[in-house]
Order: sequence, then structure tokens, then C-alpha cells
Amino acid sequence: MKIAILSRNASLYSTRRLQEAAERRGHEVRILDVLKCYMNINASRPSIHYQGEELEQFDAIIPRIGASVTFYGCSVLRQLEMMDCYTLNRSAAISRARDKLRSLQLLSGKGVGMPITGFACKPGDVPDLINMVGGAPLVIKLLEGTQGIGVVLAETRKAAESVLEAFMGLKANIMVQEFIDEAKGADIRCFVLGDKVIAAMKRQAKEGEFRSNLHRGGKAQLIRISPEERKTAIASAKAMGLSVAGVDMLRSKRGPLVMEVNSSPGLEGIEVATGKDVADLLIQHIESHHHKKTKTWERG
Repeated sequence: MKIAILSRNASLYSTRRLQEAAERRGHEVRILDVLKCYMNINASRPSIHYQGEELEQFDAIIPRIGASVTFYGCSVLRQLEMMDCYTLNRSAAISRARDKLRSLQLLSGKGVGMPITGFACKPGDVPDLINMVGGAPLVIKLLEGTQGIGVVLAETRKAAESVLEAFMGLKANIMVQEFIDEAKGADIRCFVLGDKVIAAMKRQAKEGEFRSNLHRGGKAQLIRISPEERKTAIASAKAMGLSVAGVDMLRSKRGPLVMEVNSSPGLEGIEVATGKDVADLLIQHIESHHHKKTKTWERG
């Protein structure tokens, strides 16, 4: 197969591992910087151009689209979908997952457990917003934040009011969530592929920190998840329409609570913590889809 990886940096761990896994299995791989792609949108023969040349037809696309280039990256991916390329995650699903508020609303609609979340735009609503999530301590999140950036723990009501009013004054989009104290600074990352959780790790925040992101100094280790956690992770990915997802959840007194569904989960932390060759499993998944598509063409 001819496989394209949409990635802005060919040296990133996840990009390298996917390229190595695909080439090891005999596939031809090309890494494309999504911001260097541009589109010819027409009714008869839509195409993608890259550094002055029209790109060939690919059998499969692996999108590794960073949050900062979501709009343009999804536009390019949409064009590739119009060209009948198989994409590991669809552009619409990535857009859903990147909108943190919309993704929580979709999860809510499917009955997936999550921390109580409040959203408002006026400072006058702040007191009720704080009450809504059970008071302080509480967590304030910028909707555009990634990797733990833009996440604030307000330990008192006064601190919460000050931070919320400051963010609103800057016209920032923020949401407020209840603080799950019993999680003790730990969360679970489930790596979902298709309709299975293929790997899971526990991430523990460093001392004095409540954010467990590995980019914030958190430590990862292999963990055995419960049937309920497995079911929740798969349901969360399905609600977004994602074939591949990193589902982050907390263990709470009322069961697993989903914090976020990541459409482009990194491979380094999960592979190191679990010892699993996740990159190879992703390529096998693509092969399986391509085989089914080929069989369909043969029958047609």
C-alpha cells in the first residue's frame, strides 16, 4: 500500500514509529507536512498539491494533525476523503473531538460518565456556575488548551471567581469542572483502536501537581482496567466517530469519568508503559480495512 502520514515533524516519536512499522510490513510511506499541502477543489477531479507537484493517489492516510492546525489540517484531510482515500480518523470526527465543549455534550448525550461541567460567558453567571459544579476546589479549563496548558485548579471560591472573571474579561472560552479529589492526581489513558482497547496506562501527576499529563512531568505505568472502564473508553471513541482515540478518564466514587477524547494520541508514553507495539497494531488495522475494501471492489 501507499500510505501518507500527515505530520508537521518527521522526527517526532509517533511519526517515526508509524513510518517504521509500515515500512517493516512492506508498505511505501510518505510523510507530508499538512501546512505545505494545498488544494484544487473542483467538481470533476479534486486534488492535493505539495511543494509544486500534484500528489499521487494514496491507499491510506494516517492523520497526525496538531491542535494548532486543526482547521487547515482537517480541510486537507477532507480533500483526501473526497479523493477516495481511506483515512484512519475522519476529518469530521477529529473536528468533533477537538471541540472540548461539543465533545462533552456528545458524551453526555450517550450517557457516558464525566465530571459535572459548567459553561457560561457572562461574569454575572460565575457564582451560580461555581455552585453548579459543587463549589471549590474546582478546575477551570481553556477550551483551546492542550497537554495540560490552560488548566487551572482553583482551591477556594474567591480564587475561582477571580480566575473566571479574568478569563471572561479576556474573551477566552472557558469551562468549569468539578474537582475529583479521590483521583489523587492520577488518570487513565485508554488507547482505543476500532472496537477494542488495545493498551492502557495510568498517569500519575508529580508531587504538588494535579495535572497528570506526561508533558507536565507525569509518570506512566501499565494498568489493568475494569470492564466498565473498557466499555466507557470504547463508547467515548464511538461517540466521536473515531477509529483511533486516546480516552482519558478518572477513577471516581461513581465510576469512570471521561475527561477528554484525543483524536491524535501520542505513541511514546503508551508504548513505553505497556511494552506493546501500538504502531504495528495501527498498521495492521489499516491493512484489514484495505483488504475489505479490495474484496468489495472485486465483488463489484
